[in-house]
Amino acid sequence: MRIHIMIRHLNRSFVALAALAALLSPLASTSATAAGPDIKHWTAPNGARVYYVESHALPLVDIQVGFPAGSALDPEGSAGLAGLTRGMLDAGSEGLDEQQIAERIADTGARIGGSADSDQAGLSIRTLSSEAERNAAIDLAARLLAKPTFPADVLERERARAVAELRDALTRPDTLASRRFMAAVYGSHPYGRSTTVESLQSITRDQLVQFHRNYYTANTAVVAIVGDVTREQADDIARRLTADLPAGTAKPTLPTPQQPAATVERIAHPSAQAHILIGLPGMSRDDPDYFPLLVGNYVLGGGGFVSRLTKEVREKRGFAYSVYSYFMPLRVAGPFQIGLQTRGSQSEEALRVTRAVVDDFIAKGPTAAEIKAARDNIVNGFGLRLDSNRKILDHVAMIGFYQLPLDWLETYPKRVEAVTPEAVRDAFARRVHDANLVTVIAGGDGDSGGGSAPAAATPKKAGHGK
Repeated sequence: MRIHIMIRHLNRSFVALAALAALLSPLASTSATAAGPDIKHWTAPNGARVYYVESHALPLVDIQVGFPAGSALDPEGSAGLAGLTRGMLDAGSEGLDEQQIAERIADTGARIGGSADSDQAGLSIRTLSSEAERNAAIDLAARLLAKPTFPADVLERERARAVAELRDALTRPDTLASRRFMAAVYGSHPYGRSTTVESLQSITRDQLVQFHRNYYTANTAVVAIVGDVTREQADDIARRLTADLPAGTAKPTLPTPQQPAATVERIAHPSAQAHILIGLPGMSRDDPDYFPLLVGNYVLGGGGFVSRLTKEVREKRGFAYSVYSYFMPLRVAGPFQIGLQTRGSQSEEALRVTRAVVDDFIAKGPTAAEIKAARDNIVNGFGLRLDSNRKILDHVAMIGFYQLPLDWLETYPKRVEAVTPEAVRDAFARRVHDANLVTVIAGGDGDSGGGSAPAAATPKKAGHGK
């Protein structure tokens, strides 16, 4: 479960500057992104790791504070704890209730929000860089991070909301497919857990307090800062944001996922469309095969209309409007997933063709022309992924959290350009085996083989990754 919570109480001056930023940031960052942003890194006295990019094009500063506090650390039987903990950081804090926090955010003209995923959770801040506004936003964010109160009444409200949303989601075949897919791919590994109604209902306030105390710690914090502040000001921001956090002890670790045995699982559902997912544990963020798998996947199913899967499954046979593949790199091997939707009556044939395309790709690899086209597209589009401070912040925070080299963004295009057809064929042959591919088919029981198909959708492009 991925929870995104963004509080937006903006005064007029901030709205105007945010609009100006949206208009000017691509222009302001063009020269910087050509060589990659200059990332400065240091460690604060309390152990927090700081990553900073200076940019004075606009009077704004974007900040992200991340912790290894994602859903993979949910205790057995308490799936959803990490998400509820993150989501309630702004529900109350040492003398401030929800309404007072919202009013203070509005007074500062800042945006304060955050998210939780499998690996990490944290807080994001966007504020004016002027001293008074910046200090007010940082002081409030530091208070939310270090001293949340997790009010019992708000917990009950948020739990009820999460249960209602989950029950609604469980009526849809795509949700059923994705949950069963992760469970089948990862087994007992933490990445395979899904939130249930029962797990949400079992979570107590004391568990939120303990989870926060265990994982929102100074020595595991990663503070990414991009914008209109000096190195000295960035250091002050990082220190203040983490000053009142518990020191922390050992950093949490995750086991390496085991490869599953190949299975085919079917989930009954009265939908006309069958949702098909195929995959296995793929790669980590620091995987030595990262770039061959990235470029190769663009050819296989990540390149939209130019990918092999789209050409064979959609264009030649009309089995699916959208078919895709992607790698999701995480702390340890995140999923490699192939997905499509097709009429239930043709799901077996669509699955057969999809598997044939994958088998042929693994056996023979891509052509030189396919690799050149993939490299050109990824490299030429890379600058658009760094054309604003917010996008740069996302990448800097990722580099910091996964402890990648500081020049990762600068060397990214060069490493893509260096990928050869032989490297792709070798990487896929070693990493993607028929004996480990899990297949889940959900729905399609409502299709009798006739009727018209739904309106066309644009194929999903999920082959890039960061």
